Amino acid sequence: MNQKKSNNPADYISALNINGLDGRMIKLDAKKAQTSDILFIYGHHSTLERWWGLIQFLSNYGRVTAPDLPGFGGMDSFYTINKKPTIDNFADYLATFITLKFKNKKIVIVGLSFGFVVVTRMLQRHPNLSSKVILLVSIVGFSHKDDFSFSKTRQIAYLTTSKVFSGYLTSMFFRYVILSKPLLRSFYAKTHNAKHKFKSVKNIDDFNRIINFEIELWRVNDLRTWMYTTNEFLRLDNCRSRVNLVVWHVGVKNDNYLNINLVEQHMKVIFEDYKFSLSNLDNHAPSIIADEKMASPLIPLSLKKQLNKLK
Repeated sequence: MNQKKSNNPADYISALNINGLDGRMIKLDAKKAQTSDILFIYGHHSTLERWWGLIQFLSNYGRVTAPDLPGFGGMDSFYTINKKPTIDNFADYLATFITLKFKNKKIVIVGLSFGFVVVTRMLQRHPNLSSKVILLVSIVGFSHKDDFSFSKTRQIAYLTTSKVFSGYLTSMFFRYVILSKPLLRSFYAKTHNAKHKFKSVKNIDDFNRIINFEIELWRVNDLRTWMYTTNEFLRLDNCRSRVNLVVWHVGVKNDNYLNINLVEQHMKVIFEDYKFSLSNLDNHAPSIIADEKMASPLIPLSLKKQLNKLK
């Protein structure tokens, strides 16, 4: 049982060092008597604080551990140890984390969006770890470049932009000029991929809350890693190797990024079996999930029932 009563994520964050990379992780005890261990892997453009509400919600079903990914959430990037932020390197990092932190324990893995891409590749590269997994959950995850629903023209534009700005000098220019606070406040809410984040804005206070959080995300995430990984998942094909696990996938009907039918087709190629539930969200993922009440609609009833079976 968790002895702390704080709702501040900082009270549950500890230092993390893996292979010379410094970051952070959250460890949150189960709220009830459950003894299951849940590993949560966040997605692109993230911090532990962004997903604090979902982490709190998952603690209704077990002990939750959520680590940073290299280059995200303020963690050192792979570039600091002379590696590139390839999906393979993320997968190996995650395998090391699981081996060190969970040893002989069985675990539930919940991967969100790009986080599920990393989880899938990890299970493909380290198939021995599949035996540790008692439940595998994808929340708006994907497996293949064709899962994206935007036009070919837009995809080419994203591929080109992410390639150009994944260099050291170009990424510095993008970070300190294009992503300067004044420019972000002026144009970010009007960009194609950010408009959905501001749909619910009703007043200036709501706008400032969201834009300030987005500015913080762009500050703490390594832009070079962001660009490189964007280019990687726009060329992704995780369908080349099987994973002998059942996947419980949560999709969003009006996902602004993914085609849920193609996501299903590709996951059925990879996994032993495929279970699907539809979330109540109206886009791929909210900008901020501040508390577990906000997180609850993200998890469909059928998956909640499955999580309730955990001991």
